[in-house]
Amino acid sequence: MTDAAAAARSIPTIGLIGGIASGKSAVRVILAQLGCIACDSDDLAHQALRDPDIIRSIGTRWGDRAIRDGAVDRGALAAIAFADPAERAYLESLVHPWIHARRRAMFSTEPGSAPARVIDAPLLLEVGLHTECDSIWFVDAPLEVRQTRAQASRGWPAAELARREAAQWPLDQKRALAHHVLRNDGDPQSLRSQVEAALADTLRKHARDKGT
Repeated sequence: MTDAAAAARSIPTIGLIGGIASGKSAVRVILAQLGCIACDSDDLAHQALRDPDIIRSIGTRWGDRAIRDGAVDRGALAAIAFADPAERAYLESLVHPWIHARRRAMFSTEPGSAPARVIDAPLLLEVGLHTECDSIWFVDAPLEVRQTRAQASRGWPAAELARREAAQWPLDQKRALAHHVLRNDGDPQSLRSQVEAALADTLRKHARDKGT
């Protein structure tokens, strides 16, 4: 194992999963506040869509359907990608390697005092990122709460949430793979307490497994 790889394994990597609008980002923010190195894959995806090479590839494939004034029209691109699995696979082939490279660069630094690394990625299980994680946390919220959040923050009706979620693994399948399930139904202090407890347990188990 290289020195960089050894450093990467000296602290655990936590993967966040859950339904759309369940509050994975809220958990990531709390973990960052607790000193973790947290990677926001949604933010990296937005950055990827501003990369000139990716914009050119999108323009070549979809032209004016997805490009407006030289920039990616994210709403139009999402409509194209979620309407056809082949188109979505092509888009992912452009964006996912870009995201992975930057995540690896972020995680390649010495951990310092950080207790853990965190991957917040919508398709963490679907693309196999869970194999890079020591602990999987499922963020749970009732469907009606998630629908309200998606409508308020993204303007999505219930049908759009259902359409997008259908492109991911079923929630029961995700939940079954989790080491921790965090309930996020609107009480910030309760969520923070759950995160702190799950982090403490994750660190304890990681230290035990490493024999330290």
